[in-house]
Amino acid sequence: MNQSSNRQAVIVGIFIILGLGFLAAGIMVVGNLHSTFHRKTELVTLFDDVSGLQTGNNIWFSGVKIGTVSNLEFHGKSKVIVTMDIATSACQYIRKDAKVKISSDGLIGNRILVIYDGTDTAPEIQAGDTLQVEKTFTSDDVINTAQENNKNLLAITNDLKIITNRLASGQGSVGQLLQDSVMYTDIKKTIASLQQASVKAQQMLSTLANFSAGLNKKGTLAKDLTTDTVIYKSIKATVSELQMTADSAALLIGNIKRISNDPNSPVGVLLHDKEAGAQLKESLEYLNSSSKKLDENLEAAKHNILFKRYFKKKAKGKV
Repeated sequence: MNQSSNRQAVIVGIFIILGLGFLAAGIMVVGNLHSTFHRKTELVTLFDDVSGLQTGNNIWFSGVKIGTVSNLEFHGKSKVIVTMDIATSACQYIRKDAKVKISSDGLIGNRILVIYDGTDTAPEIQAGDTLQVEKTFTSDDVINTAQENNKNLLAITNDLKIITNRLASGQGSVGQLLQDSVMYTDIKKTIASLQQASVKAQQMLSTLANFSAGLNKKGTLAKDLTTDTVIYKSIKATVSELQMTADSAALLIGNIKRISNDPNSPVGVLLHDKEAGAQLKESLEYLNSSSKKLDENLEAAKHNILFKRYFKKKAKGKV
């Protein structure tokens, strides 16, 4: 009986020991307690807001979990010092200029710390180093931004509603343009006129281009006028003479006008004194009559016997 009882006790003890071993192993696997036996390097960083980060949250680098958050402590008025326990084997890959940011393990998972960046030229981190922090947008920031965007969108929608109502009612220039067909027709005519003016402007530019091309073509009058100094000087001299002639004519007309206005001058007497004009006219008629009579007397003298021989010799050129 004693041997059987002892055997049963040994068997039960073995099962109990195995069960405790499996329980301890399961606890270590689930709670990640096996990492407790690894060598750790302590690093720190300083946050303005840890956004729900807690002691024991995991730390990741390049998608690999390399440590946990060991302590959270207030610093100054509102900052928080976060102490990180990093596996010493991973320190060779992390540089002193690396940065830390708060992220989430999944969409709504626990908070985690992510170490990233760092240049190859920077030295490796050492125990007690402080890593820089990059501010990230939290879910609250995203919600606040979305709310502000919703407010802006609502304001824009209200403004568009007011504008469309005014357009529909014919208010403002655009509304009147949409409602008033006469204004639309006038604007259409104006645009057509502007198009015609543009076409004419193009034609004028083409004409000017042809004229300017003619200035560079030899043998043309325009080319000679712009390049030949002899022709230019001749035209200039002709213009000067014409100007002098015009000045002389203006002076002559002025003198005649002045003399004709003077009743004491001969011309003024002829123009203003009727009696003198009549006498002059009578004298001219008398001279004309005397001239005719003299011609008749000379003709009669030619046929006179006494002077006939004289006129014959004169005709032959002997006298």
